[in-house]
Formats: sequence, C-alpha cells, structure tokens
Amino acid sequence: MALTGGLGASPAAAEPRRGPTTYVLVHGTHSAGAFWMPIARELSLRGHRVVMVDQPRHGTRAFVPESYQRQDLAAMAVEPSPLKGLGLDDYEARVTGIVRRAARGGPVVLVGHSLGGVSVSRVGDAVPHLLHHVCYMAAFCPSRALPTADACTAAPENADAVSPVELTVGDPDRLGVLRLNFRTGDRRALALLKEMICADYPDADFRRILAGMQTDEPIATYAGRAVGRADSWGRVPRTYLRFGRDRTIATALQDRMIAEADALTPGNRFRVHDFPEASHVGPLDPASVAAALDTLAA
Repeated sequence: MALTGGLGASPAAAEPRRGPTTYVLVHGTHSAGAFWMPIARELSLRGHRVVMVDQPRHGTRAFVPESYQRQDLAAMAVEPSPLKGLGLDDYEARVTGIVRRAARGGPVVLVGHSLGGVSVSRVGDAVPHLLHHVCYMAAFCPSRALPTADACTAAPENADAVSPVELTVGDPDRLGVLRLNFRTGDRRALALLKEMICADYPDADFRRILAGMQTDEPIATYAGRAVGRADSWGRVPRTYLRFGRDRTIATALQDRMIAEADALTPGNRFRVHDFPEASHVGPLDPASVAAALDTLAA
C-alpha cells in the first residue's frame, strides 16, 4: 500500500522501518513511568515493545523530601525542591530522546496521560517524522485558545473538576513546585484525592495508587505553552481515550480540546475511544485500554 505524506498520514509513514511497534508511555502530574505497568504488561503480551518514561526527577530518580518522610508539614512547606526550574523543554527533551532511540527499531506510538499530553504535543512538533501515531489518554491537548495546561484547567468546561489546590503544602511560587502530601491521614483530604483520581476504585486500590505518587511537580510545566502546529504535530494520526467520569480533566474539557484540535486540522481528526465509566486513571482492569491502544500499532 502506498502512503503519502499528506495531512492525514504520519510523516513516518514514508520511512518504513522493521520491527515491532514501540509504545512510549508518558505519565501525568505527580506520577511516574510505573503508573503504566498494568497497561504495559498487556501491550507486551500482545507482542509490542513498551517504554515507560520517567520524566526528570520522577520515578527511579524521584525526589522525596526528607520532611515528607517524617510527615513534618511545617518543614515540608519550606524544604527546597530540585525540581524547581524544570519545565516543558526538559520534559520534551526527555521524551524526544527516548522516541529517537525507539524509532531505530520500528514504528513508535506515543501516549500521554493527564499532564503527559503536553509532552505529546511538544514531541509531535519536534519529531513528527518519527511518530506513527500519538494518543492522549484523558490528557491535556492544548490549543490556540487554551495554550497551556493551566489555561485548560481554568476553562469553563472544567468548572466541575476537582482541584487539589486546597491541599497544597507551602507556597508554589517560592518552592517552584506544586507540593502535595499523599501520605496524609486526613479523611477530608483523602476523600478529595480519591474523587480526583479514582472515585470508582476500592479503597485498597486507591491507596496503592497514592503510594506511587510523588510530592512535587514543577509549576513551569503547567504554565508552558504546548500548542501543536498544523504542519508538524497536526500531520501525525492521533487518538483520544475519553474518560466519562474524570473529575480532574472534565469530560466537557476533553470534548473541547478534541474539537479545537480537529478544527485546526480538519483533514486529520481525532479518533475517539469512549470509556464512559472511567475515572481519571482509567478502568481498574487495563484490558480495555490496552485493546484500544493495540489498534494503533503499525
């Protein structure tokens, strides 16, 4: 089959490569690559290669405040963070480097969850020719009208979302990070976090997810511009996994971001997979999400 480099085709399609499809999975805010483990396992069992990205100072290189370990909230409010000063340039560079290496072995599908969507858009502009497909899983997809994650969060379509701002520890402007205490024992705080993350999950699974969260996320990542260009990002085929009970990125906001992206590139529109019962982290059983991602393979 002959493929062109037109608006609806991936720039990588003109450069066929051997090997299995590699899924490069990008985590969201306060998270790490290990978030993807259940989905990564399913994709691997379907014969794909999978790379779970840790953004700078996340995951295996995570910063854990000493005061967080002691649960000293007064000290936690002022303990400096090495994540201060990190921004989307750093995140994009990390993911682009991994995509470049993965593309040597075959087609690449780039997937971002939540805040990971801004990295997907940035990388789609940086190396569109290396991407077979991009996918946003309940993720930010900024547009000209909503150019940053902060702008997306503040959109009227997100008015019903649950915000962690009241749980912030310390002054984000002074720390340079949004710092949250995921080891809290406060019932009200835990209820808010569960509503944001996975209201439909059993408490034991909610606690498991909290155990994998990290305190700090650079505020610059929320404020960084991440608008995909029509002539680069806009040429890569794209999919949105739409979660119908998301209380962090409201479904109405997901719909607006999809519509604005489609208006920018009407010849290359989002393919939407709807998960009407899913909360922000997706279904507890990863099989349905993995099945949707499997359809994106080369």
